[in-house]
Amino acid sequence: MKTSNIRKGVLGASSALNVLAMVGAGISVAAIAAAPAAAQDSDVAIEDMGDRIIVTGSRISTNIIESTAPLQIVDETAIDDSGVTNIQALLLENPVFGTPTVSRTNSSFNSATSGIATVDLRNLGVDRTLVLVNGRRFVSGIPGSNAVDLNMIPAPLIERVDVLTSGSGSAIYGSDAVAGVVNFIMKDDFEGIEISGLTGITEGGEDFRYQGDLTLGGNFADGRGNAVLYVGYSNEEGTYRRNLETEVGDSFFDSTSSMLAPNSPVVPAFSSYAPQGTYFTDNYAFTYADQGAGALRPCVAPSGGVCDLSGTPLAGSALDGTAIGPDGFNRAFYRLLSSPVERWLVSASTKYEVADDIEVFAEASFASVNAVSNIEPFASDSGDVYGDGQYPIETLYEGVIYRNPFVPDAIFDDASDTNGDGLRDIFFSKRLLDFGPRRSEARRQTYRVVGGVRGEITDGWDFEAFAQYGQSDTTQIGSGQYNTLNFREAAQIIPDGQGGYQCADADAVAQGCIPVNIFGLNSYGPDAINYLAVNSTFNATVKQTVLGANVTGEPFYITPDAPVGIVVGTEYRREASDEVWDPLQTLGLNASNAFPPTSGAFDLIEFYGEAIVPIISGGIVEELSIRGAARYSDYSTIGNTFSWNAGIDFAPIEDIRFRAMYSQTVRAPNIAELYNGLNQTFPTVDDPCLGITDDGSALSQNCLAFAGVQQNLDDNGGTFAVTLADEQGVTGFTGGNPNLQEETGQTWTVGVTVNPRSIDFLRNFVFSVDYFNVEIEDAIVNTPRQYILNQCFNEGIDSFCQFVKRLPNAQGSRNAGALEEVNTGPSNSGGEGVEGIDFTMNYTNTFDIGSLPVDASFGLRYTRLIEQYIQPLPTSALDYTDGEIGNSKDRFTGNLAFATDFMRLSFTGTYIGEAFFDDQVTGVPEGDDDTYRFHPEFYLDTQARFFIADNYELFVGVDNLLDNKPIFAANIPGAADTGQEVFGGTYDPLGRRFYAGAKVSF
Repeated sequence: MKTSNIRKGVLGASSALNVLAMVGAGISVAAIAAAPAAAQDSDVAIEDMGDRIIVTGSRISTNIIESTAPLQIVDETAIDDSGVTNIQALLLENPVFGTPTVSRTNSSFNSATSGIATVDLRNLGVDRTLVLVNGRRFVSGIPGSNAVDLNMIPAPLIERVDVLTSGSGSAIYGSDAVAGVVNFIMKDDFEGIEISGLTGITEGGEDFRYQGDLTLGGNFADGRGNAVLYVGYSNEEGTYRRNLETEVGDSFFDSTSSMLAPNSPVVPAFSSYAPQGTYFTDNYAFTYADQGAGALRPCVAPSGGVCDLSGTPLAGSALDGTAIGPDGFNRAFYRLLSSPVERWLVSASTKYEVADDIEVFAEASFASVNAVSNIEPFASDSGDVYGDGQYPIETLYEGVIYRNPFVPDAIFDDASDTNGDGLRDIFFSKRLLDFGPRRSEARRQTYRVVGGVRGEITDGWDFEAFAQYGQSDTTQIGSGQYNTLNFREAAQIIPDGQGGYQCADADAVAQGCIPVNIFGLNSYGPDAINYLAVNSTFNATVKQTVLGANVTGEPFYITPDAPVGIVVGTEYRREASDEVWDPLQTLGLNASNAFPPTSGAFDLIEFYGEAIVPIISGGIVEELSIRGAARYSDYSTIGNTFSWNAGIDFAPIEDIRFRAMYSQTVRAPNIAELYNGLNQTFPTVDDPCLGITDDGSALSQNCLAFAGVQQNLDDNGGTFAVTLADEQGVTGFTGGNPNLQEETGQTWTVGVTVNPRSIDFLRNFVFSVDYFNVEIEDAIVNTPRQYILNQCFNEGIDSFCQFVKRLPNAQGSRNAGALEEVNTGPSNSGGEGVEGIDFTMNYTNTFDIGSLPVDASFGLRYTRLIEQYIQPLPTSALDYTDGEIGNSKDRFTGNLAFATDFMRLSFTGTYIGEAFFDDQVTGVPEGDDDTYRFHPEFYLDTQARFFIADNYELFVGVDNLLDNKPIFAANIPGAADTGQEVFGGTYDPLGRRFYAGAKVSF
């Protein structure tokens, strides 16, 4: 069938060297080793026009398409050279991508997204990056979100990845493309059999991975059809944080540091929740002097320290391998650093010419991904079970008060009735080592089917119509929690009449209730654990339906050899998401966060059009063209939206091309933002009231307006103080907002590409510079909790104080006045912006070493971030995030490769510039104190690939060849990734690692 002047085919590496004049493309790959060019198969067309390749981000397929918006390409050779199991790892080397919201190395604490892989262009948020497969949407892997899990996309089947690094895609592809578009083009014209395998491991023997891939393809019906089948399996086993080495040493223990310098002193920082338990009467804090059932004595200071038989605090004992300490618990022993991820992937595609100018096509894919998270046993206290935190050590039954038979005399004698119910009570905290670690295993299964027809209507006019359906199902089971309702029953203990004890409620006894002993290490016993322990379950389904059709044509010519190109089309889309936890988790009755169900759906119909108008072609200037696109959308939730772009492309001579584009972007709120229930979380925040005195200052008066703060001052010598338990005990709720509207944005891009084709030695040299400026208005944001606290207490704005709750009275190890809740929610109240410059350079050439021809290629991608900010509210000051960790002002990736007929040697270097801790956390402006500075990092990866014969390849590679250790970041609360001592989403936490593999083709 005809393809509107786009020639299908595959360019080999040697051909690419001769045609790498990437006019107007801004391509950032060392060489285009494989460049199929069917516009029908990709909305980003690649065209071979004799001696140049033209790349674009457009739906129009004509022979004059060039990219007005900046576009970068990751090709098949780059994927092979990387040796990645998940394509996310390769994309994140590109400086246009920010720190991912979720990856294997920053999600071990995530309750429902552990092991998911996402991408985030320009650090503008994962929901502002639109991910496509073959130019069409892909179903989300995160319930309530539009974010695609890249685990579902098999790297060996990717032909190339087109990254449109501007908001111009909003009018072309629709909502969510505010930051840009990542379009995965899959192999669909494959012939033969390809088998590949890979295995790898870190230098320390961790994170063992292995994978195998099989691709089958061939023509049928005398070449009128083609079918491709792919099957792949991979397993990345993960690693524990206790095996992590940072620049200041190993991470076997929780650590704190007085400074960030490489020689910082590092000391264990144990959790205050010990498996032995700490028991608070209204006079003392009691603990066990040993790890068994030894006698209890009150610690003189109510610090929770362990005391010997004389009541003297013990200190200085080392932790043992069980992670039990003298006065706490080593949480690092149990925490995963990288999540284990196992994947099965199946993909199939076919196309068939039913007539000379008509082709039907179909795609189907299935992915099954298992991911594991693992953290320390639950830190429980009586506040998880009783609203006032007071655990009764007596039971009133039929008018008689019975003493808890397990409570030691020292505690019983010192306890009193503190809540007025006539029963003695205590507050206790205890690490539930008996119940094992909190572990979850999630299985995510995703399938997607696409079918359609495309072809030629008449000369110069093509059409396409398609329908697709995608569904992602998540089933997760977690352990390590307990049923708080059962715990209450097990705490009501009476004699059983036979010399023993039983639960007081007969119905509870019938259901297996066993009296619970909370005192001491391993005190619960298997029978009580069997009654109390409960698994959490999570089930979610995301569904996506898309119907679309478009017509592409060349209605007339303004210039003799460059027709006007247009496309008009329509799409219908429906998104639905349902997620539900088990009943106990939903209500927060398993001593953990409360996660209510979320269910929602929306649909929309869209109409779009795009035009490219060549004004001059080959006249007084080489080329001048203008383009524009517009999209009208009608949502069932927010009503009508409109997005558009306009651009100009100007080449005064063949060697230089200028481009500029302005885009008005739109993003509609997703299901979670609209319909989420009140989800509970435990945030890390700094209390502005810490250290205040009653000195009459505005800050102290704002703090003293809350119940409990004055009591805190009285209890702590006139200065407001908090404990570790106070810091760890802050909770908060976040819910959806059905009144949200779309957020809008504006994007400017201006660029130039230089390709000195008139100089023979430099004709394969391409250099591009692109300025970008993105501003988002009415941004959907959850007002940051720290901002809420600062506005309430530092600025004295009462409207923010309604989101804050403090403890009115002391509760066990927690002080009166300590933060109890800081709540937030989404609104169209924010603003975001980013400004910077992208530089890309590519050069290829062939030279001889003796009689041996060598193909050499070099590519560089560099981003200079000028400014980036978040504005929580229209009246608030801008929070500048450029230069902060995860958002360095300078980043680049360079690729260097040498290839002969029998081998290819490649190097990839990635630079991350200096960065500073978030000044919203530290209170220290960027650059004012090097204590909060992260030094630059440079990572080097290398691979050698050997072509044993025409159809056989062997390869070996080393990632992080220089064995860079991650920078220690645990000395500032909230500074590192949750539960870690490093920023594993930004900096490589795994160290040097090796891999080897083979590929066989038939």
